[in-house]
Amino acid sequence: MMNDQTKTKIESFISSKPVVLFMKGSPEFPMCGFSAKVVELLASTGMDRNQLASLDVLEDPEVREGIKEFSSWPTLPQLYVKGQFIGGCDIVMDLAEKGELSDLVSEFK
Repeated sequence: MMNDQTKTKIESFISSKPVVLFMKGSPEFPMCGFSAKVVELLASTGMDRNQLASLDVLEDPEVREGIKEFSSWPTLPQLYVKGQFIGGCDIVMDLAEKGELSDLVSEFK
């Protein structure tokens, strides 16, 4: 079970930027293929990179486990837009294929 400090850290991070990605590694150096794919898909929308905040869950084991509980989603990466949980890699790929990912982040170009 996640402690209050971890929950507060996650909530604070989610509200820090319009687009937030909990991932393994960083956008510049993703540490897993799924994280790399989400970063690639976000970049393909033309979204302003300055609107994206990312948190490397490999550096914080409490957040790594806590975010799964917080979102009720078992895998990483996890994408949030304007504080709302969007999904993991499979959901982001689906949104991109439908053209909906670009619509979702269009105001951040």
